[in-house]
Order: sequence, then C-alpha cells, then structure tokens
Amino acid sequence: MSPDTPETKIPDDSPIVLFDGVCNLCNGFVQFLVPRDTDEQFYFASLQSDVATQLLAEHGLPTDELESIVLIEGEDCYVKSAAVIRIASILGGVYALLRPFRFVPRRVRDWVYDLVAANRYRLFGKKDQCMMPTGNVQQRFLE
Repeated sequence: MSPDTPETKIPDDSPIVLFDGVCNLCNGFVQFLVPRDTDEQFYFASLQSDVATQLLAEHGLPTDELESIVLIEGEDCYVKSAAVIRIASILGGVYALLRPFRFVPRRVRDWVYDLVAANRYRLFGKKDQCMMPTGNVQQRFLE
C-alpha cells in the first residue's frame, strides 16, 4: 500500500471499484458485489470522493461528469462495460460467464451501457448522499 493521506491508504495491488455514490443502480451493484467477493479482493470508492478524483487523474480519466463504473487494477483501468466484465472475471464462478462478452465490439457494449447510464437516475432513483458502509465492509471503502 502507498500512503495517500494520513487517514487514507490506497492499495496498490488490489482492484478498486469507483462508482457513483448517489446512484441507486450503482449502489445496488456494489451491494451485489460485496457479499460475492468472498476473498475480499475489492476496495470501493465513490466517484464523488477525493480518492476517486486522485485515481482518475492518475489514470488520465476525467475527474468530473464521469458516468461509469471504473475499475482500477494496478496500472490498468477499465471503464463502462469493460469494467463490469473484468469485475465478473475476477469474481470467477458463474460470473466469469460474462468473459466472452469482451469479444463483442466495445462500441456495441458501451452503447448499451451508456443507454442505461443516461437513464439510471430516472429508472432507479438517486440518493441525497453517498452510501455509508457498515461492519467489516467499511474498511474496504476508501474515503
């Protein structure tokens, strides 16, 4: 781990999922992911956090108006459908069945992703503030 601030350490070697902390769909995805990540490999940060801003900037991604799940894995960065497919691959098991979708042209995959993302607040709602994790999961959420 490399220190970021005295309060926050950003793991160098663990996958980090960046998500829209006020989006119900994105929060639902994280809530789906946490119990299935039995090896506790993933760390999480909302796109609205300072940690996410720093990670996005380090990987050359926009730090504002990003409407996507982002997976940071070491020096690699995945966005939109590529992030979802890579997360499923890391989870393994039945979720790894999504791997073959990486052969679908990214333009097609991301068109579907963008369609859902553009309507996510209308379809799934929006929170007034970011989700606050509890229990042993809290240590995997970066602030």
